[in-house]
Amino acid sequence: MYAIVTIAGQQFKVEEGQELFVHRLAASEGDKITFDEVHLVDNDGKVQIGTPTLKTKVNATVLEHLKGEKVIVFKKKRRKGYRVKNGHRQYLTKIKIQGIAG
Repeated sequence: MYAIVTIAGQQFKVEEGQELFVHRLAASEGDKITFDEVHLVDNDGKVQIGTPTLKTKVNATVLEHLKGEKVIVFKKKRRKGYRVKNGHRQYLTKIKIQGIAG
């Protein structure tokens, strides 16, 4: 059984017991959270599609808050002597999907 759900502005395909990284959520570690924007549910071949969402909920637990890997942002204009090097680390939240209810 899996579901397509919107979490923090991005859509994810989630299954029960799955751990995934999403953009930083405003919840403490160990909190139980619920996501309402479920777009599709597949239960052993029986597919339900929302228009635009279903009345199903996805329950999850916040495991930890962390920062992602560093991404190098390098800008250059040829023959002009312009070079800028920046780094970026995204703030992430690791969650575990407890179940798909509904």
